[in-house]
Amino acid sequence: MKRNLLFLSKNLLKMALLLLCVSMVAFFLVSVSPINPLQANVGQTALGSMSPEQIQKLEEYWGVGQPPVERYLAWAGDVLRGDMGTSLIYRQSVASVIGQRLQNSLWLLIIAWALSGTIGFFLGAVAGANRGGIWDRLIKSYSLITASTPAFWLALLLLLFFSVWLKVLPIGLSVPIGMEASAVTLLDRVRHAILPALTLAITGVSSVALHTREKMIDVMESDYALFARARGDSNWRILRRHGLRNVLLPALTLQFASVGEIIGGSVLIEQVFSYPGLGQAAVAAGLGGDVPLLMGVTLVCAGLVFLGNLAANLLYGVVDPRMKGRESP
Repeated sequence: MKRNLLFLSKNLLKMALLLLCVSMVAFFLVSVSPINPLQANVGQTALGSMSPEQIQKLEEYWGVGQPPVERYLAWAGDVLRGDMGTSLIYRQSVASVIGQRLQNSLWLLIIAWALSGTIGFFLGAVAGANRGGIWDRLIKSYSLITASTPAFWLALLLLLFFSVWLKVLPIGLSVPIGMEASAVTLLDRVRHAILPALTLAITGVSSVALHTREKMIDVMESDYALFARARGDSNWRILRRHGLRNVLLPALTLQFASVGEIIGGSVLIEQVFSYPGLGQAAVAAGLGGDVPLLMGVTLVCAGLVFLGNLAANLLYGVVDPRMKGRESP
C-alpha cells in the first residue's frame, strides 16, 4: 500500500511539472507569434473603419499589448481555480469546447491506436520469424514506405479513392451534413470516422512492426530457440511458446509511447477530413490567436500523453511480474 501511494504521488508530481513546463513553453511560443489576432479575426478592412475606442476594446478582449508574464500568471491562476477561460473564437468556455471536440477525437485516437498496435505487432512478429523470406521483405518494405509517407498525403489519396471515386464513404466531417443531432446514429459516426482512423492506423503501424521485427529476430536466434529447434520444434511452435511472450513487453512499451505520435498526426488528419476534433480546434486557435483555447488543448494533449506512459508502467506488472514496482526505461 505504501509503495503504491509513493508511486502515485511521484507520478502526480511528474505530471504537474510536465504540465507546468508545457504551458510555459506553449505560452512563450504564442507570445512571439507574428499573428495579429485582431487582423486574423476581425479583418484589416473592418479595423480601418473602427474608431480608436472600439479598437481599444477589442485589444483588451484579445489581450493585445499586455505583458506576456502578466497574462501567463493570470491564466495560470484561473486554471488552478478550475477555470480554463473562455474561447475567444467560439465564445464558449474552453472546458465546454474541449469536451465537445474530445469526444470526436477519442473515436479516432482509440480506433487508430488499437489498430496500429495490433496490426504492427502481428506484422512484426511474422517478419521476424521469417527473416529473409518473402513475408519479411514485403512487411519491411511496407513499413519503410509508410514510415516515410506524409500522413496528409495518404489522407488525400484515401479520400480521393473511397469518397470521390467509389463514393462508399463520407467525404468529411463527423456526422452527415444537415442532420439533427438527435437523428445521428452510431453507424453514422463510425462511417465518418473510418477514413481518418484508417489513415492514422496505416501511418502508425510501421514503427511497431519494425521494432517488433528486430526483437523477434533476437528471440529466434537466441540459445533457447536454437535448442528448441534442435529438439524438432517448428518455427511456429517456437514463435507461439517463446517469441510472442518475449516481444510483447517491448511492443507494449512502444505502443503506449506512440500516443503522442497519434495525437500529433490527428491534427493534420482532422484538417484534411474537416473532422471537428481537438486537432482542428488547436489549428483554429493558433491561427486566430485564441490563447485560452490553444493552451487548454495543449494541456489536455500533454495529459493524454502522460497518462499513456503511466498506463504502460502500470501494465508492466501484468505482462511481466518481474517488472512490478519498476518504471519503464
